[in-house]
Amino acid sequence: MDKKSIDIFERLKNGKNIAPKDPMGHQLMEASYATKELLVRMNNSSDPSEIRALLSNITNSEIDQSVNVFTPLYINYGKHTKIGKNVFINFNCTILDLGGVTIEDGVLIAPNVNLLSEGHPIAPQDRQTLVPGPILIKKNAWIGANATILPGVTIGENSVVAAGAIVSIDVPDNVIVGGIPAKVIREIAQ
Repeated sequence: MDKKSIDIFERLKNGKNIAPKDPMGHQLMEASYATKELLVRMNNSSDPSEIRALLSNITNSEIDQSVNVFTPLYINYGKHTKIGKNVFINFNCTILDLGGVTIEDGVLIAPNVNLLSEGHPIAPQDRQTLVPGPILIKKNAWIGANATILPGVTIGENSVVAAGAIVSIDVPDNVIVGGIPAKVIREIAQ
């Protein structure tokens, strides 16, 4: 089977780059606008149950009652976002999830956090290519205000990302990272 005939969303989830003239590229914009329609409703709700129901629809997965989201929340696709139990997402979180974003149980996400599972090459002639990289935030991690997690990064279990950090490499379990680019500041005592 020709790889371009494989669903564009599956190719992204499987880590395949998408060229700017991909024949299925229009589906990315169409899906984003469909998600945006649901986001408008969700972001105008103050009812936690309605927010979870709409987020379930956006992610095409059940969002547990223990999950709390302070809207607004911004997602460009949604179907590649997985959210565990006892997760708290504060105001103005942005999730670009075409490359996949998994948020495990007990994760705390502060205001203005960016989870960016997609990017672009540096070379100008290739810059319109979409390059996916899954993000995994493991159990009990805490992502501080204004932090940005870049494509392909795993945040370790129980780890803390300091406010304002930009994380471009994997974070081990049980550490605090901070800075630009983020580096390990210290271990967390168990």
